Parts: sequence; C-alpha cells; structure tokens
Amino acid sequence: MSRHVAIVTDSTAYLPQDAMERHRITAVPLTVVLGDRALEEGTEISARSLAQALQKRKPVTTSRPSPEMFAAAYRAAAEEGATGIVSLHLSAEFSGTYDAAALAAQDAPVPVRVVDSGMVAMALGFCALAAAETAEGGGTLDEAVAAAEKRADGTAAYFYVDTLDYLRRGGRIGAAQALLGSALAVKPLLQLDEGRIELREKVRTASKAIARLEEIVVERAGRSPVDIAVHHLAAGERAAALAERLRDRVPGLAELYVSEVGAVIGAHTGPGLLGAVVSPR
Repeated sequence: MSRHVAIVTDSTAYLPQDAMERHRITAVPLTVVLGDRALEEGTEISARSLAQALQKRKPVTTSRPSPEMFAAAYRAAAEEGATGIVSLHLSAEFSGTYDAAALAAQDAPVPVRVVDSGMVAMALGFCALAAAETAEGGGTLDEAVAAAEKRADGTAAYFYVDTLDYLRRGGRIGAAQALLGSALAVKPLLQLDEGRIELREKVRTASKAIARLEEIVVERAGRSPVDIAVHHLAAGERAAALAERLRDRVPGLAELYVSEVGAVIGAHTGPGLLGAVVSPR
C-alpha cells in the first residue's frame, strides 16, 4: 500500500531495522573509505571492523552519497505511489549529504523537501520517525516537515569520547579545543549545538565523565514523555549499564534504544564513544 508522503533519510540516522521497515523509511548510505577501499555504511563495513581499523591507526575517511543515489531513492518512492517526499539528513556542518540530496531533488519526479536536521545518529532518527508517523496519519508534506523540525528543536544529544583526536583529525571540532583537552588530560563531554559539535564540559576521569553524562540526560529528560537512545562504539557494556540506569531514573521514559553507531560517525569519534540522545515526544 502506497503512502502519500514518503520519508528518506541517510545511514547516519542509525534507526533500528524493524523501525525502518515498519514505517517504510529509506536510508541512503554514506561511504567509508578504508585505505583504498570505498565501503557503504551499513552493508559493506561494520562498526566493529571500523573500530579495529581505528585501533590499528589505519587511515579512515568518509564521504557523502552521490546525488545519483538520492535520485534513485526519490524515483523508487514515486514509483511506489508517493506524491511527495521528505528527505531528512545529518547536519550540513558535518557532511555534504544535504547538498547532494538538494541537488537530486531538483529533478525528482515528485516534490521533495530536503531538511537539514542539524542532528546525527538517533537525534536524526527520531526526526525521521516523527515525519513518518505524521505521514502515516494522513499528514501533508508540509505537516511531515513541520513534525520533523519540531522534534529536532526539542532533541538534545550528548556524548563522551575517550579522546578528541579523531574529531580534530576530521575537522569536526576546533584544533585549539582538542589540544587544550589533551594538555589537561581531561575526558571531554560534548553536545550538538546548532548543528555543530561543541565542548560542553571537561571531566577528570572516564568514570566521572560517564556519571556526569547520566546526570545531564536525567536533567534534560525531566518528567515529561521522552524517548532516549544510547549509542556507543566498541563500548557495549558501558552502554548497557547506562541504559539500565536511565530506565530506572527517567520517569517519563517512553522508548529506549541502545545501539552501536555505524562506521561514519565512529570514524570521527573513535572507539569508546558513549552517547545519549534525549527527544521529548
């Protein structure tokens, strides 16, 4: 059965496969370049393989999908009966993905609204789910976009990394901040702010940083209905433990997702990443 408005996102949303299938969301993959091999995120390279490559200090870079990949996704949605498409993507501060989608949208067979969510990981995923749920309820193209943008406005993402080196190498955080963090031997807590990665706090040890991350998430969640996603890279035990504590401490918790990030985000954060997305309903 076709849907009036189709939802397209990209592989950095890290939506659970069952949720994508249930809501018929299409994710266009970004590419990870490992040595001389270009691999599609989600199908050709796993997070574990990426973590191992980073630990061995192998060169890893990432690249956006081509406009042709988006064009193919838009054509497929139109052929399945969509009369409009919402195309939601990671922050344009991180990637040229938004630009590629916007270029493809110019020649799409149906109207396409390309949205820079300013988010990444499940912060983006929750926006895609909001758009899909609105579309499933008979919402128009504009209403689905508005639902995604409203969800983005209320969503916050915080994360801990063992080192700022990977973000510095990829140009995702200022070199001065990275050097300062290294010089003081601190453990950084970061947040998404207007589509950029910003240093929120510096904590002396990993255990204190993770405890502080938990407190920030609990404070942000409050008592209203909220969805939370806990992300990690090669830190599954840490993520599971944090998720269990949040389950006990967040009274308004609706959905709780725990997942390892994919290779694209992992390439810029490095092994040891622990993050949490808080998204009020």
